[in-house]
Amino acid sequence: MNRTLSRLTVMAATAAACAMSSVAQANPQLVDASLADPTRQYMPSELIVQFKPGLRLDKAQQAMRGLGLSSLKTLRSMARGAHAELHLVKLPANFKVPEAIQWLRAHDAIDFAEPNWIVSTQAAPADPYYTNGSLWGYYGDTSPTQQNQYGSQAGEAFDAGKKCKKGVVIGVIDEGVMNTHPDTKAGIWQNPVEIAGNGIDDDGNGYVDDVNGWDFRNNDKTTFDGTTDDHGTHVSGTIGARANKQGIIGVCPTVKMISAKFLEGSGTTANAILAVDYVTDLKQRHDLNLVATNNSWGGGGFSQGLKDAIDRAGAADILFVAAAGNSGLNTDVSPNYPSGYTSANIIAVASITSSGSLSGFSNYGATSVDIGAPGSSIWSTVPTSTGAGYANYSGTSMATPHVTGAAAFYASRHPGQTAAQIKAAILAAAVPTPSLAGKCVTGGRLDVSGF
Repeated sequence: MNRTLSRLTVMAATAAACAMSSVAQANPQLVDASLADPTRQYMPSELIVQFKPGLRLDKAQQAMRGLGLSSLKTLRSMARGAHAELHLVKLPANFKVPEAIQWLRAHDAIDFAEPNWIVSTQAAPADPYYTNGSLWGYYGDTSPTQQNQYGSQAGEAFDAGKKCKKGVVIGVIDEGVMNTHPDTKAGIWQNPVEIAGNGIDDDGNGYVDDVNGWDFRNNDKTTFDGTTDDHGTHVSGTIGARANKQGIIGVCPTVKMISAKFLEGSGTTANAILAVDYVTDLKQRHDLNLVATNNSWGGGGFSQGLKDAIDRAGAADILFVAAAGNSGLNTDVSPNYPSGYTSANIIAVASITSSGSLSGFSNYGATSVDIGAPGSSIWSTVPTSTGAGYANYSGTSMATPHVTGAAAFYASRHPGQTAAQIKAAILAAAVPTPSLAGKCVTGGRLDVSGF
């Protein structure tokens, strides 16, 4: 069974399982395989530790003290409806991560222990950029003014009157998003319950004044911190920049975007877990039409804690659109995370060039990557030292938001569709492309005009 079928088939099973328990079967062999790979980095004195399901908080704390561990951060607590305590812990002095993991696995209070992996962005460093020929990733075969058959075909859909409708929300799990950029400021999500600046957690989600989202790297409400948030701002422009006769236009220019910042160039899986769960909780708490998150990052090893969070998102009908990675590798053989998890709600995205070739940097995989999308030489929004600007970046980071925008586009025009149905529509519409034959599940590239 190929991954398209297996992911779609198990979506319902995943949802049912996650409804009963937030704890999946641990995969110590995959963690060990990642630890054996010297290219994967982790925080040297930290571990992510999940205690046995149902173990009371006081017992988990007692176990931590007995093992000489100290909790740096609670990632998921039984006090907030979890079935098991998940913590980021600091190791005792002189303990090395691999040895500590083996030691903790043998303890009867521990469900799993894993590194706090370091992940990073997957980029290499009538709107003008549309009309002057720069925005090839948006074009189609017959789009007005400019054409490119290898673009996402969003321009062709727009010209045919198939426009993105209002009401869809996307989570941008990345760096922060510039909330004053003229192309994207209208797309910044506003928490419908939170009252800005009153110092109160109005919606009761554990985050005070999270009006536009949350910064998990710095643990504050400020989701934009300046020019270091260029990557998150760039992907947000591709997803949802407005049609405002300046700059660029996004694939779904009516979408609202939640900033779940956990990166500043790099970040950790502990904060990624918090960011994924935060977006999932917002959907459920506020009954948002939140259909997908954009995840243009990767590079760490296998994390059961992160996969569990992705599965919880899947149970809430949220797609997890992920960059396939920029190492030029076959990820069927050398797994890339998080795009390589077997979670049914993942769409893993490779990058193609404006001539239809697989980008030289792009990872690929006949079963581990789903589809190709424009990722080489993509113009989008960025913050600059003097204010709002635009830049040309390449990477599977840039391909991913084309697909996330497509998910928003499809959901806006087909209300009530499940995550599995949206994913199936995107993959079914893929255009067969020679450079992708045998290199991804669909063997093709994104076509927004096809659904």
